[in-house]
Amino acid sequence: MGQQKTVFWSQIMAPDKCLTVLVLVAGLCSSFTYAKLPNIVFIVADDLGFNDVGFNNPDILSPNIDKLASEGVILDQSYVHPVCTPSRSAFMTGLYPWKAGLQHGTIHPLQPVCAPYNVTFLPEVLRKQGYATHMVGKWHLGFCNWNCTPTYRGFDSFFGFYSGMEDYYAHTRDNGLDLRDDEKPDRLDGGIYSAELFAMRAKRIITNHDKNRPLFLYLPFQNVHAPVQVPRRYSNMYAHIQDETRRNFSGMVSAMDEAIGNITTALKEAGLYDNTLIAFTSDNGGSPFRGGNNFPLRGSKASIWEGGTRAVAFVHGPMLQKTGYRHNGKFHAVDWFQTFLAVAGGSPAANINMDSMNLWPMLKLGIDSARTEFVYHLDNKSPSLQGHAAIRVGDYKYIEGFPGLFSGWAEPPKVQQSQEYLNLDHDRDSLDAFYKYMQKSKTSPGYSGHGLYNIKDDPTEHKNLVQTMPQVVQEMKKKLKLAQQEMVPANDPPDDNKGNPNNFGGVWTPGWC
Repeated sequence: MGQQKTVFWSQIMAPDKCLTVLVLVAGLCSSFTYAKLPNIVFIVADDLGFNDVGFNNPDILSPNIDKLASEGVILDQSYVHPVCTPSRSAFMTGLYPWKAGLQHGTIHPLQPVCAPYNVTFLPEVLRKQGYATHMVGKWHLGFCNWNCTPTYRGFDSFFGFYSGMEDYYAHTRDNGLDLRDDEKPDRLDGGIYSAELFAMRAKRIITNHDKNRPLFLYLPFQNVHAPVQVPRRYSNMYAHIQDETRRNFSGMVSAMDEAIGNITTALKEAGLYDNTLIAFTSDNGGSPFRGGNNFPLRGSKASIWEGGTRAVAFVHGPMLQKTGYRHNGKFHAVDWFQTFLAVAGGSPAANINMDSMNLWPMLKLGIDSARTEFVYHLDNKSPSLQGHAAIRVGDYKYIEGFPGLFSGWAEPPKVQQSQEYLNLDHDRDSLDAFYKYMQKSKTSPGYSGHGLYNIKDDPTEHKNLVQTMPQVVQEMKKKLKLAQQEMVPANDPPDDNKGNPNNFGGVWTPGWC
């Protein structure tokens, strides 16, 4: 069973009637205080590219997302990690993933590994602030042991899937079911498209929520990760797009947008909308080989170019004092932790290794970002080009080693999909196949193992300044080396067939590591 779900003041035991009255009064005061705190709905889109939403690309039909973004604050320099697990680790822990051993690719379903047990997760600290904490959607932070899973990491409830990808209708991956309602497998919802299914559960949570407590709802959608699947009524909205993959992918964005619209309506009907902060981000860039697009940014998912790491992101809510604009301040995936904690009225988390910064003043007041630098990613396990690393200081970005899959600029849908690439098992979420492919692909124009770019003047990373600004390069190298000294070895064990769903009645199940 998961952790017991309780309201904190109700845990107090009163030995006599007088104390009982005091406890009840304290409880009422606590409930009143809790009700004043904003609700937080944190939406994560999977593999959504910079060019895959309407407010960046009018060819995409995402009216609900666009409305929330236009009435809130669009974060034009919000950054994440190149692939799923590292970004989700950063969201939940406030730590760079290379300090948690989760920097190399993503967690495979048969890997005996998960986020470290000794690291506090975001819902744990929010629950201490009185929040009801619920999660609906994709986990992807490991599940080989029950202690790895959402209801053991601070969530009062969980509905979704543990692994990195699956069928959108059958909710299966390979030979096993991967859909959970708390700790129980859910076999009843096969055939319902996941965006619709997750919206239904989110609406139920919102409708049944106790208004005496603030709500934290973490909603990481499956959309728009491969496989590219969508009900035809959404892809028909893009009949003019000749490329089938791009047409269906665009429909997946619109399906997610409709789900977000339904959830927004549920918040209004429940009387929660006027006290809710809605935050939205992608977990990494899009893959042009699977329908996504990051144009005009360079690169793709699994790269440390801007196209792989610059997220589509915004915040929306009545507590924002300046709205309807694009903020150009730096914001990183780790910053959601301390920022949400500040929204929840909490003090900075007592964690000496915390990389997260409280950027709530930036979002609320529209002032400059307190963040001036960050590390894009570090991975010393890459088998080529001395690693996989990049750092940002001010306007300058320095890249060292292998930049990642696809280093070009892809206009939708004009990208050459080599059959060799399409045959790769990259939905397995391993970067090793990417590296081998890139060793044979000369797709890094102007880059040969080191790169310096002025992101303010050259956001599309066309002009490598390594040769013309050697002093800046040396300073950036020093900072990158200091960061690398804090990196722990990647926790990337080989697959273990003990976790095969055939051993658990055809269900992907924890409890084997």
